[in-house]
Amino acid sequence: MRALLAALLMAAAPALAADEDAAALNLADQAVATTPAGGDWRIFSEAAWSESALRAGGVRRIGRLSIDLRYDKAFAEHWRAVFADRLDARWQDGSSGHSDVNTLKEAYLSWQARPDLIADAGRINVRNGVAYGYNPTDYFRAGAVRSIVSIDPSSLRENRLGSVMLRGQALWAGGSLTALASPKLADEPSDAPFNADLGATNRRARWLLAASQKISEALNPQVLLYGGTGESAQLGLDLTALLNDATVAHVEWSGGRAPSLLSQALLLPEDTSFRSRLATGLTYTTPSKLSLTLEVQYNGAGLDEADWDALRSGPPQAYSAYRNFVADLQDPPTRRRIFIRAFWQDALLNHLDLTGMTTYDAVDASRQLWVEARYHWTRVDVALQWQRNSGQPGSDFGGLPERRVWQALARVFF
Repeated sequence: MRALLAALLMAAAPALAADEDAAALNLADQAVATTPAGGDWRIFSEAAWSESALRAGGVRRIGRLSIDLRYDKAFAEHWRAVFADRLDARWQDGSSGHSDVNTLKEAYLSWQARPDLIADAGRINVRNGVAYGYNPTDYFRAGAVRSIVSIDPSSLRENRLGSVMLRGQALWAGGSLTALASPKLADEPSDAPFNADLGATNRRARWLLAASQKISEALNPQVLLYGGTGESAQLGLDLTALLNDATVAHVEWSGGRAPSLLSQALLLPEDTSFRSRLATGLTYTTPSKLSLTLEVQYNGAGLDEADWDALRSGPPQAYSAYRNFVADLQDPPTRRRIFIRAFWQDALLNHLDLTGMTTYDAVDASRQLWVEARYHWTRVDVALQWQRNSGQPGSDFGGLPERRVWQALARVFF
């Protein structure tokens, strides 16, 4: 990752010498590629081929064809319908047949009674949080990912199941208040390809209150209160602050009484106490459209060095159960991580975007590196991605089955 950042910075050096006031920072679009407008419909198809070098030896090759669609239509005065769905079909080299996974991301109706009052009902993908690599206040992420097509955090937030809920929003100048209730609708998740999988997202009743108020052009906080059946209420804070024309700081924190991840995963005696989760960092953007993010992550429900070493050296069944449990929650298994991201829009030539991310586990010194080069035409994207997981056996990233992964893909918009 140091080599990647050095190369990006060297190429950007002439622009860095320019007037810093010309740097325009836009947090909302840093991870979003430009896509053509499609009216009420947005449809694209994606073909991909990946090759993985496995830690146990050998190579795994997988082909994938995906269809992703979104419909967003105001069909009557004050009424709007939203539907989003994704189908991923995979073929593995050397095996017969293929596997399909359908993800019903959203399907809801929205009623805008007044310009400042909105009510929604149906399956909604609620995405909270201002951090990049880890989102402690993204309370509805647990169990929501049915098909992983990229480890890019923005992809994981986009390509997941929404939860069935009722949601109300009140808006005013510079602020909003959101209240939602999500009922229990099923007992267990389903791995059936075309199941709505309500057991993954609506396994228990949950609720959320969120209030935001823009204090100034440089400071924008949001306070959240989340709870559900069988769990204590959690307080959350999302905060972004513009430090100067090119630098934005972010803080995302969640805290409340909760058991450890280990006790939940292995059904151990309850060890509930007050636990915090935190992701905080800085993003600096240069005039040449290069954005650099440094983020420190803390998961108070994860394992410290002693407990992580004990789990890794213990029964393999307990280790596997814990890894599977935290992966489903999208939580880090250990307490401390450092995340670095570099995104360069129009790098070297127009329409070429370069992205690099690395995550360092500060508990076991394992590392994950992911880089992507993506070129955009009007209705076609092509991309090449490379991923490396390194570390001691059983570590955070050294315990993943893949050592290295290559993926090439092409996306066509309709």
